[in-house]
Amino acid sequence: MADWADTRISLAGQGTLVGKALTAPSGGACRARVSGIEVTARVVDGVSIAVNDSILLLRCGSVYYAIAVPPAAPSVEPPPPDPEEVEEDESDPPPPPKPTVRTGTLTCVPVATATYRSGWRSDGNPTSSFDTYQGRYSGSSFGRMTGCAFYGSKPRSITGATVTRATVKFRRLPGGDFAARTATLRLVSQSTRPAGAPTLNESTGGPSLAVNATASSFVIPDSWAQAMVDGTRGGLAIHVDSDNPYIRLAGRNSWSAAWTLTISWRRSL
Repeated sequence: MADWADTRISLAGQGTLVGKALTAPSGGACRARVSGIEVTARVVDGVSIAVNDSILLLRCGSVYYAIAVPPAAPSVEPPPPDPEEVEEDESDPPPPPKPTVRTGTLTCVPVATATYRSGWRSDGNPTSSFDTYQGRYSGSSFGRMTGCAFYGSKPRSITGATVTRATVKFRRLPGGDFAARTATLRLVSQSTRPAGAPTLNESTGGPSLAVNATASSFVIPDSWAQAMVDGTRGGLAIHVDSDNPYIRLAGRNSWSAAWTLTISWRRSL
């Protein structure tokens, strides 16, 4: 039988060795593996060993002593990264973005055209599409007339917008003399024809038209259209506090485009 003793690793003179416990201590000793061989090691009093623990062994002659269980290496957190250097921007800050502006055009056909003369006239055209009159015909025993156009709720559909331009379409029909005459425009409170007289407010010069002439885009004050958009006014009228000039302007029954109001507007979003 071959003798393999000369192939074993000699542990003499190695001092303290590190091995692994193969068993828990019993009778003051445990089995351990060190440098690939199994040995029996005496356990020093006070040393607690569990299976698979790494243990420190001290060899004295042919006797091994388990003298300690080395503590696990402490966990060391890596140092925090160096803070990034941020270059200060010394340039001027950018200007704030410009607001987005939306623009548009709103066309408002009157919901009614009518003439008031101690009551709403209905002798001829229907009351709510009547031609619009100003003043009093020479020699007439009836009172002075006020011709009106009411725009309903359409202008208020762009509430919050700013009016930039407003125009109205007018056509003068036969009535009075044929020379060019200037109507006086009034801003009306009501947006629909009231039962009684209309409430007249602000005043400005209207179109100067000869009979059968047309003003397709007569400019009215922006503030007037703005008042209709805001809901504080609702219509337009022609009216003078005297008999003259006597003027007849087309209502909806005579001309479908009569008194059509066109509002240009813008709104910041």
